[in-house]
Order: sequence, then C-alpha cells, then structure tokens
Amino acid sequence: MAAQSTPEELRYTEDHEWVAERDEGVVRVGITEYAQDQLGDVVFVDLPEAGAEVAAGDTVGEVESTKSVSEIYAPLDGEIIAVNDAVTATPELINGDPYGEGWLVELRVADPATLEGLLDAEAYQRLTGS
Repeated sequence: MAAQSTPEELRYTEDHEWVAERDEGVVRVGITEYAQDQLGDVVFVDLPEAGAEVAAGDTVGEVESTKSVSEIYAPLDGEIIAVNDAVTATPELINGDPYGEGWLVELRVADPATLEGLLDAEAYQRLTGS
C-alpha cells in the first residue's frame, strides 16, 4: 500500500477529518486520504444545509462507499456556512482529491482558538500508523 499523504498545514481529528483554516474563523472540512482509502469507492455523500449550527462531535452528514457507510462529524463548534454541492453530485471527488475538490463543508468556528486542540500532521500520522 502506498504511503498516505498528510499535508503539514492541515489539522486533523481522530475521526479522520481534516480541517484547513480559510479565513479568520472560517475552516474547510473534509475526510482524509487515509479515510477515503479505508472506505473504498465513495458512491454517495449526504451533507447538512448551510446555516446549521453544530457542536464538535455532532454528526453533520455521511459518506457511503461500496464497503460501508461512515458518519461525518463536526470537528469544532460553529455554523455551517457552505457545503460542497460538487461532491454530492460527484462523490468520487473524495477518492480522487480528498484535500482539494473533495472537501465537504465550510464552518464559521465559534472559537478559532479551538483549532489548536486538533491533531497536527505528525500526531495524525502516529494515529494512523502511516
């Protein structure tokens, strides 16, 4: 199996989501390359409506693959301000480009300082053994 990509500039959760800071207080969220590799071919994505208030750990959607269904969790408290409609129309974007075109939601974070509580790339690599 090829080595997994874990971009250094991102933060990660133990639930295999990545978090990228976009603007002050706004982050983009997706699932990691490791997660999409474990899932296999993604065939369906269900995302929340923009405007939804979420708390860290809340289920905000799901990704269905040929192998299983996996829930997507909010990595931080905040408000969903955008969803990636392209990924609901073309779920395989997650497999092809999990850190780019395969992003899932954008979140206005209630407290930007909580971003520091997420895993850095090195800690995530230890978690996944990659």
